[in-house]
Amino acid sequence: MCGIVGIVNIQGDQPIHEETLRRMLAMIRHRGPDQFGIYLDDQAGLGNARLSIIDLHGGQQPIANEDETLWIVFNGEIFNYVELRSDLEARGHRFTTSTDTEVILHLYEDHGPACLSLLNGQFAIALWDAREQTLFLARDRVGILPLFYTIVDGALIFGSEIKAILADPRVPRAIDPVALEQIFTFWSTLSPRTIFRNIVDLPPGHYLIARQGQIDIRPYWRLDFGLPVRERSEDEYIEELRDLLIDATRIRLRADVPVGAYLSGGLDSSTVAAIVRSAAGVQLDTFSIAFSDPEFDESSFQRQMAQFLGTDHQVAFVTHADIGRVFPEVIWHTETPILRTSPAPLFLLSQLVRDRNYRVVLTGEGADEFLAGYDIFKEAKVRRFWARQPTSRLRPLLFRRLYPWIAGFASSNTAYLSAFFSEGLMDTQAPDYSHRPRWRTTSRIRRFFSDEVRQAADALAQPEDHAPFYPEAFSTWDPLQQAQYLEITTFLSQYLLAAQGDRMLMAHAVEGRFPFLDHRVIEFASRLPSRLKLRGLTEKYILRQVSRRWLPDAIWQRAKQPYRAPIHRSFFNDARPGYVDHLLAPEYIQATGLFRPMAVAHLRKKALSGVRLSETEDMALVGILSTHLLVEQFIRDMRMPQPLSDADDVRVCIRSGVAAGGDR
Repeated sequence: MCGIVGIVNIQGDQPIHEETLRRMLAMIRHRGPDQFGIYLDDQAGLGNARLSIIDLHGGQQPIANEDETLWIVFNGEIFNYVELRSDLEARGHRFTTSTDTEVILHLYEDHGPACLSLLNGQFAIALWDAREQTLFLARDRVGILPLFYTIVDGALIFGSEIKAILADPRVPRAIDPVALEQIFTFWSTLSPRTIFRNIVDLPPGHYLIARQGQIDIRPYWRLDFGLPVRERSEDEYIEELRDLLIDATRIRLRADVPVGAYLSGGLDSSTVAAIVRSAAGVQLDTFSIAFSDPEFDESSFQRQMAQFLGTDHQVAFVTHADIGRVFPEVIWHTETPILRTSPAPLFLLSQLVRDRNYRVVLTGEGADEFLAGYDIFKEAKVRRFWARQPTSRLRPLLFRRLYPWIAGFASSNTAYLSAFFSEGLMDTQAPDYSHRPRWRTTSRIRRFFSDEVRQAADALAQPEDHAPFYPEAFSTWDPLQQAQYLEITTFLSQYLLAAQGDRMLMAHAVEGRFPFLDHRVIEFASRLPSRLKLRGLTEKYILRQVSRRWLPDAIWQRAKQPYRAPIHRSFFNDARPGYVDHLLAPEYIQATGLFRPMAVAHLRKKALSGVRLSETEDMALVGILSTHLLVEQFIRDMRMPQPLSDADDVRVCIRSGVAAGGDR
C-alpha cells in the first residue's frame, strides 16, 4: 500500500506548487517510505509515497498510459490483477511495469468508472485525464483504505490522510462540533464528515468525478441483504464459504515480499492462518498482542494456535504504561478523537511486524460484521425475545450469557439488567433497535461538552447528521440483517478499519489484507439465511462449521471475546505521562472551550482515587484526552516537516499542456 495526495484546479487556474506536493508527501512518508513520485501540469498535481509490495523496482508512481494522457496514483492492492492483466494484454494493451496499478489504468481506458466492478481489492485511486481535464477518485467497496478531500480557492485537495491536506497552507484547521457530537454517540463520524470542518471523506463504494467546475459523486456498489437466488442445503452453504475463503486468502498471498498473519487466539484470525498453512501450504510467521493485565490477555489461546500450526510466533507484550506512552502518537495517526485505547496496542503490534522486516500481514477483520459475531447481535435478539413478554423476570437473565468478560456482569440481578436494557424495548420496529442501547450509553458522555460546543453543533447540524443513512430496502431485511447493516456502515468502515486498521498498520508502513472482506465473501455472507450466521445465541455458526476442519476444538468452539485494551489504568499509573495532567487541567479545559471544566475535574479526581471507572467514564476519559491531543497536534501547533528533497528518491514529471512532457 501507499499514500496518495493531489491538488486539482476545478475552478480557475491557481498555480500548483511542486513544493506543496512535496510537503504533502512528507506528511505521509510513513505510509510509503520506499519511493516518491509527482506529476504536475497547469491544472493538476498528483503525488505518491510508495510502499513497495509488487514489482519492487519497476513500479514507481505516477504511472501513465501509452500516450501519457492518463496518469494514476494508487493506494492499495488489486488481488485479481494477474487475471485482469492477461485479458487486457489479449485486447492489445501494452504494459511497462508488472504492477497492479497499471492494470487499473488500462481498465479505466476500456471501461471508465465501470472498471471498479471488476476489481477485487482494497484501494483509493486518483486518476487524472489530462486531455479531458478530469479528475477521477474512487474508494473500495467497504472503505478499507481512506481518502479525504476538501475544496479551497477553487481547488480540490485530496490525500490518504488529513494531515497531508492540512499541509497546504490554504486549508483552514478547525474542529467540527457536529462531528464531535457524532463521535460521542456512534463512536465515529458518519461519512462523509470528519472531525475537521469542511474536510470530508469519499464514502466507501463511491467514486468522484471533477470536471469543468462540477463535482459528481456516485455509488458503484451497495451493501445488499437480498434473498438468495435459491435455497441450498446447509452443507452446500458451508462448502461454498470454505471455497471462497480459501481463494480469498490465496490471492491475498500475492506479493514480492514475505506475508505474515495476525493471530489473536480467536476464530477469525485462526481460520485465516490455518488456511495459509493447511490449504495454501505456505510457511507462516504470526504476530499477536499479549497484555500484562490478565483481564485483557488472550495469549494462552494464541500460543496454542501457533503451536498447532507450527508458526514462528512473535508477541508484542503491552503494559498499561505502554498504552499511555504511545497514545499521543496513536492520535497523530488516527486523526480523530477515539473512545477506546484499543488502537494503541495495535500500533505497537505493527511496530513489531516492521521490526521483523515484514510489510504485509493477513488479519481476520470483517468476519464479526458479515457473519454475525458481535454480542450486539445477540443482545438485540434477546431484547426482541424479552419484548414478547416484557413483564418476565426470567428473560432478562439471558443477558448474563452475553458478557462473561465484563467483571460482575454474570452475577447481575434482574433489576439491573432490566434497567439497562429496557429502554425502547417495545419499539421493535425502530430502525436503530439493535444499536439503541449502545448509542444511548455512549451519548451520555456528551454531558461533558461545553455549552458552546452544544450550541455550535445544534446550529451547524443537518437532519442527516443525527442518524445513519437507511437504504430503501432496509425495511425488507430481517432484524439481524438490519443490525449488521448498521454495524458495518457506522462501525466497520468508520472506526474499525480506520482507527484500528489502516492507520495503525500504516503508521509503521505495514499493509493489512483481509480475506473476510473479499467482496465475493461479503456478497455471499449478505445473502446467507440469518439462521446460519446466528443460531440461537451461537455466533458465526457457519464459520465454525467451516473452520472445524482446520482448527483444534478449543479454538473453533471458543465463544467470542472482543478485543479490548485497558483504559484509565493506562493513564493513571506509576508512570503517568505528563500530558495527562496538562490536558485535563482546568485552565486547559477552559482555554479550549470544548468541555466543562468542573465535570472533567470530577472525572480526573475519581481516576486518581483508584476507584474503578464506569463504562461511560472510561469512554469520556479517552474521548477528552484524544480530542485535546488532536487540538494540540493539528490545531494549535501542527508539526510541518520539511518538503521532500531530491535525496528522497523523488521522480517528478512536469508537463505543460497535454503535448509536452518528460521526466526530470
